[in-house]
Amino acid sequence: MTVVEGDPRLETSRVKRLVTATSGQHERLDASIRAAQPFANRERYGCLLKIQHQFHHELDTLNVESRLSQLIPNLADEARLRLIEQDLLDLGLDPAVVITEPRFDSASIDVPTALGWLCVAEGSKLGAAILLNWAKALGLSETFGARHLAAAPEGRGLRWKTFTAAFDAVELSDAEDERVIAGGRAAFSRFQELVDTFLAPTSQQ
Repeated sequence: MTVVEGDPRLETSRVKRLVTATSGQHERLDASIRAAQPFANRERYGCLLKIQHQFHHELDTLNVESRLSQLIPNLADEARLRLIEQDLLDLGLDPAVVITEPRFDSASIDVPTALGWLCVAEGSKLGAAILLNWAKALGLSETFGARHLAAAPEGRGLRWKTFTAAFDAVELSDAEDERVIAGGRAAFSRFQELVDTFLAPTSQQ
């Protein structure tokens, strides 16, 4: 099979291969969220917060999976679900409302697939600084309504560096690496589905 420019196999880093393989999905998702103007007001922001809650609720099982916590440091500590639930309460929204139960059964988690999902979730924190500034324009902060957008204690950059170093160091076969990419693509697809369903552009409302 011919390897062409942009092919994820050209990358030596697993993280970079995943970023390359999901770049189109990432761009579409960003465009969809921008079009929906989730920071136009608190009501719109609340819709985005509910989507974040659903997404992180579905993958929450991964944050306490022992096999994954042995591979990725501070995995449970960096989980954002509880912070999102507090943010919902700050805005007077019900954190108990979820669409589906956790996607992953602890008894049958496929580690490579799970790593793909976790990498997408972790990578989303890099742009959270910009989102936090927009949230502050709505009167929200790291201690009220936008807790889940706060940086890790060690800083966003160092946390990402620590995560990616551990992520790239996991020993996987070629077939398992393909499942990592499949997991990442599935994560982007799920978040896109939630945005398309629950955060339509304002012009469509």
